[in-house]
Amino acid sequence: MDELLSEKEQIDKMRAWWSEYGSYVIGGIVLGALILFSIDYYRDDRLNAQLGASLLYDELALHVDDGNLDAAEAAADELATSFAGTSYAAQSRLAMARLYMDRNRDQDAADVLHELLALSGNEDLKHIARVRLAKILLYQNRADEVIALLEDQSNAAFAARYAEALGDAYVASNRYDDAREAYRRGLAEVSRIPTIDQSVVQLKLLDVPVQIETAEISPAAAESDTAQIETDEIAPAAEGSGATATDADDAAASATESLAGDTE
Repeated sequence: MDELLSEKEQIDKMRAWWSEYGSYVIGGIVLGALILFSIDYYRDDRLNAQLGASLLYDELALHVDDGNLDAAEAAADELATSFAGTSYAAQSRLAMARLYMDRNRDQDAADVLHELLALSGNEDLKHIARVRLAKILLYQNRADEVIALLEDQSNAAFAARYAEALGDAYVASNRYDDAREAYRRGLAEVSRIPTIDQSVVQLKLLDVPVQIETAEISPAAAESDTAQIETDEIAPAAEGSGATATDADDAAASATESLAGDTE
């Protein structure tokens, strides 16, 4: 009898505990299920987004290779709006910059590269974009913008390419000492896979003009030059005066001969 009462007490305690905490248990189970479902949904959504962006980028690449500007712009716009958070949206700007340069639309190329640099993340792609943008700006004779774009950048993989572009910009800005330093810095970067043509950069270094400072003229040299000028001016006058004296001597000699003849 006591055992039956003990079991009954246990059942009553379990019922009391469940009535008090059962809703929390059910809520926790439901919440856990929702979290797991959300994680799976998020993963599937990201996977679908990446897949859709990948297919659209492949389409864009085909249009770029074919030179179909209108279709390429449409695909790039779709990537920028529907898949803005993917790396494919950033890569599409590099592809469009190449196509614009093929069409001699250098300002449009510069604009899409600026858009890429304004995006968050994609640091590796941004280094590529800076190098390409620097070349476009140099082509547009905007050397000061190249210097502002690259001077504060430091990346081991792109150091040599940055240095070469900076050297070109310094030459265009008549900053020849800075240009030599930049070229030497680029040549000093040694990597297993060279990122610049060192022979070309070496030629650029040798072609940098040498600035020759104008020497100041000393007061003694100035007086010597002035004296020489005065001597040169006096010489013709002296020659003219000598010619006049000779003419007077000839006239006097003629007069003397005439007087002697009259005397005889």
